[in-house]
Amino acid sequence: MPVLSSSVRIRETARDLGVVIDTHLSLSDHVAPVCRSGYNQLRQLRAVVRCSSEDAAKTMIQAFVISRLDYCNALCYSINDELTCCLQSVQNAAVRLMTGTRRCDHILPVRQLHWLPVWQCIMFKIATLVHQSLSGNAPDYLADDCRLVADTHVRQLRSADTRTLVVSWTCSSYGDRTFAAAGPLVWNSLPPNLRLCGLSYGQFRRLLKTFLFGVRPWHSVNCF
Repeated sequence: MPVLSSSVRIRETARDLGVVIDTHLSLSDHVAPVCRSGYNQLRQLRAVVRCSSEDAAKTMIQAFVISRLDYCNALCYSINDELTCCLQSVQNAAVRLMTGTRRCDHILPVRQLHWLPVWQCIMFKIATLVHQSLSGNAPDYLADDCRLVADTHVRQLRSADTRTLVVSWTCSSYGDRTFAAAGPLVWNSLPPNLRLCGLSYGQFRRLLKTFLFGVRPWHSVNCF
């Protein structure tokens, strides 16, 4: 592409802080290497896990595999189901390696390991970011997107008692995935006891994880 007297090469993807962003913002070019890396780590850990204790095996799998799934996973909010299942399949493979579960068996041990499914990990990350924003412990560029309904209306509404956030209006599916829209939407979907003002960060994380474990998944954990 010519720009003035120079020629600029246009690329289909760009890497920012380890996240690969494509021109369609589908994150398909980010999910693919994450899955490949996860499977590669699991193959290398297979022999080590079999001769390690359960706690040691869990620590290694969390460090080398689960941490890759959790890195910047808030960006995966509202990606298509196929990509979500690709990420979920990596977690399923990690659970099977950890517990010795066969490929044809249902992944029930995921609850025993206290691991949330991938889509719930994404919700967990967004909700904790909102909590930190409301607590004044997040950067301004995140906190500015978390505005309480009570602070934007002169007349007191019933939503003021439940700490409901203003959801930014968008006109596209890309806009719905921004933190300004997704953050308040996820926060407002939480029960009132999780939106209390006095909860510390640790208390909020524990209650949120307990709540998400009780939510029925929108699809089976057995993607593959």
